[in-house]
Amino acid sequence: VVASFQVAWDAGPHDIGDKNFWLWRTSWHDDKAYNMAYQTHGGASLRLYESKDGLKFTTLVEDLGVKNEHPNEAVLGWKKDGEALCLLRCEKPGIAQLGRAKPPYREWTWKELDQHFGGPEMIQHESGHWVAAGRIYKPTQHTSVCWLDTENHKIVELAKLPSGGDTSYPGLVWHDGLLWMSYYSSHEGKTSIYVAKLKITSSAQ
Repeated sequence: VVASFQVAWDAGPHDIGDKNFWLWRTSWHDDKAYNMAYQTHGGASLRLYESKDGLKFTTLVEDLGVKNEHPNEAVLGWKKDGEALCLLRCEKPGIAQLGRAKPPYREWTWKELDQHFGGPEMIQHESGHWVAAGRIYKPTQHTSVCWLDTENHKIVELAKLPSGGDTSYPGLVWHDGLLWMSYYSSHEGKTSIYVAKLKITSSAQ
């Protein structure tokens, strides 16, 4: 991954994807980069791109067939058997969706989750369960760490972090048995970046 980003850096600015499609968050799997891109003008479709070098992206699936208005921010993860998962934010009616696909990731199925979820990120726990982080909207807007229940299609809140107002867009990494998380929030009067460390146990689900 480091080498791929170095190639992109040396190449200088260049266009990727297609006009009016926003490539949201790049994820790497088996030496390929994948990116869910959402349409920003003239429609509301979701498109999947792939790349061998992180520099040139080609269309893998032109329209992923999400039956929802305004699908947008998305994060990808892979199970040990190679199945891909996608946690997807949708604006209307405001319910997140979970996508699944087997290799070569051309055929996707989608299920509604139980709530709205913004700025999604996810990472797999050593137990095999998935930890998701992002913006929860009720009772008030805040950033949380959650279990993503991929079988029952639920988001189960584990910890509400100090946050509020304009907040979310976390980064997640495991280090020394702890989940390290960066995120931003405006609850202290101005938008700032925060770092949290959490101990996550499999018994929490």
